[in-house]
Amino acid sequence: MKTKIELSIPTSWKDVTLKQYISLQNDLDSYRDDEEAQFALSLHHLCGLDVGYIKGLSTESYNVLKNKLNEFTSPDSIELRRFITLNGVEYGFEPNLSKMSYGAYADISQWDTITIDKNWAKIMDILYRPVEKKHGKRYSILPYSGEIDEEKWMGVDMEFHWGAMFFFVHLQMDLLRGIQKSLKGMELPPNIKSILAKSGEVIQQSLNSQTVRLKR
Repeated sequence: MKTKIELSIPTSWKDVTLKQYISLQNDLDSYRDDEEAQFALSLHHLCGLDVGYIKGLSTESYNVLKNKLNEFTSPDSIELRRFITLNGVEYGFEPNLSKMSYGAYADISQWDTITIDKNWAKIMDILYRPVEKKHGKRYSILPYSGEIDEEKWMGVDMEFHWGAMFFFVHLQMDLLRGIQKSLKGMELPPNIKSILAKSGEVIQQSLNSQTVRLKR
């Protein structure tokens, strides 16, 4: 006897929460070389399908689901959203990173990397704080208190989080281009150009690995 199952398939990163994404990534780490197992885990975490049902899917149904998930699982560059309202409170992104308090910088730097993992919600709670004042495009947020409430970010959609992640990726790439420009006309050590080019490739790869290293 065939069993009919209704699935809710996400069509964009707006349909996936940070909590779902992190749970999926934690499981995928154990099956890096097994594509079929990774797809089964994606169905389980993103669509709510019990892993036990997956082997019973017809080839046609299996391929349809796989194609639909693959339509959105590689995020394009998404813009940073500077404001978000959670539980009736408006939060704003740190308006001037160069003037970020030492405490905020030190707490972010302790994780060595900025990547969407178990520490990401903590980073978001440091960078996004309640809006204090707004005037046109200018705004201020409350000073960093050192207290972190990461739980409220777990239910926020991944499109929001990708926007913040890509902000840091592009920032890192801009910094690299600035270094290259400042070195023009200078007598460069042997192979420095190839080293910088390789660094650029590594940063570009972070678009796929979702990792940017913090410089101390």
